[in-house]
Amino acid sequence: MTIRNLIKFLFNSLILGGLITGILGFIIRWSEFQPYFAEVKIGAILSTFIWLVGVGFIFAVVSQVGFFAYLFIHQFGLGLFKSIWNAVQLVLVVFVLFDLIYFRFQAFAGEGESLIPYIGLALFILVAALVVAFFKAKMTNRNIFVSALFFMVVVTILEWLPVLRPNDESWIYLMIFPLIACNAYQILMLPKYNRLSAEERAKKTSNIQNKKATR
Repeated sequence: MTIRNLIKFLFNSLILGGLITGILGFIIRWSEFQPYFAEVKIGAILSTFIWLVGVGFIFAVVSQVGFFAYLFIHQFGLGLFKSIWNAVQLVLVVFVLFDLIYFRFQAFAGEGESLIPYIGLALFILVAALVVAFFKAKMTNRNIFVSALFFMVVVTILEWLPVLRPNDESWIYLMIFPLIACNAYQILMLPKYNRLSAEERAKKTSNIQNKKATR
């Protein structure tokens, strides 16, 4: 990928994370910010939105780091496990989803609390991952489905750990939506920017050859 397209790729992901967090932050933490709207405190609303967008930028950067780490892990996995890499990824997906449900329930569930909310959160991640993986496979080839699913489940949950550990519900939901959106954007749009970069390099090479031919 050319530097120009890499910057556009990262910048768009950053803006996406910031805007989603900025908008959803008011909804998720409505009980906290509702007085600003009730009392029409424009300054407080704007400053809160800017703060939320800044937080969203941090989430987007976490997503970007996770994405590039995944690209390395994917190549390493292909080299190490070869033909069984997809099977290994599926096992890891199941293992991480089980951990997300079981260990969070053991650590944070109150007396008599149901397991259903913990299962529901894991199912939400899985459904979002399946949708993204489906479109990724449709856009490229079906062999990439498992890798996309692995990225959207395993890497997203690993990126999510900083707020999962303290188990602050508002931060859990505030972070997961921009993470999913940024991760989905990166894995779906990477081929587009690679293609644009290849076209730019080809055009540049053609221009150089034409200049040489006219001399």
